[in-house]
Amino acid sequence: MSRFGETFTTPKPILGMLHLAGDGPEAKLAQAEEEARIMAGEGVDGLVVENYFGDAEDVERVLERLFGVDLGTKIGVNVLRDNIRAFALAKRYPVAFIQVDSVAGHLPTEADAPFAADLAARRTSVPALLLGGVRFKYQPILSGRPEAEDVRIGAARCDGLVVTSDATGQPTDMDKVARFRSATGGSVPLLIGAGLTENNAAEQLAEADGAVVGSWFKHDHKDTGRVESSHVARLMRAVRAARSAA
Repeated sequence: MSRFGETFTTPKPILGMLHLAGDGPEAKLAQAEEEARIMAGEGVDGLVVENYFGDAEDVERVLERLFGVDLGTKIGVNVLRDNIRAFALAKRYPVAFIQVDSVAGHLPTEADAPFAADLAARRTSVPALLLGGVRFKYQPILSGRPEAEDVRIGAARCDGLVVTSDATGQPTDMDKVARFRSATGGSVPLLIGAGLTENNAAEQLAEADGAVVGSWFKHDHKDTGRVESSHVARLMRAVRAARSAA
């Protein structure tokens, strides 16, 4: 069994985003805990603590809070624009996984080799899974390599690939998922990284191995909103149906 399968024993796991919205550190902390409890209570398989609105210090405060309560779900971390800090936090807290938005394709050739060496060394320094992106939303494409080559390189650098289209909330292009599957030969799990909804869960999870969900869980289905329990429940019902059909 893969490390991904050992960590997430439920097929097609759903990872819910904690965007760390809120006016100030205490408000961010309170909202993150409230949203974490909602998502965990509705059966989400993992939580991604990310400094989408906050900063790295907010991420650490939220990790400390969440590991002090019994949520019954996996907790992971994504420190945007600071992979070094993410791995440092993974040494300090027992996170199940680290998400890095781009592990291949975003750097020119001369910068890619030192990046890869550093990433490999940091990856071996923690037990957490590494979930990485290739041709990820908002990331530059500077490698000069064909997409399939970037995908194969990225797959060798992590335990699972997160696939997106071009923007937050935009449904992930299933042709892109198919291309990634072909390039990797099924060697790593592929997770939908944006745009999963209760309406497209069956189609997308028929091809993908899980998903990261943010905007759809919010009361207004926008990244700026607050997590709404009924939205989580509805999507998770659709996910359970998709799992049964797989």
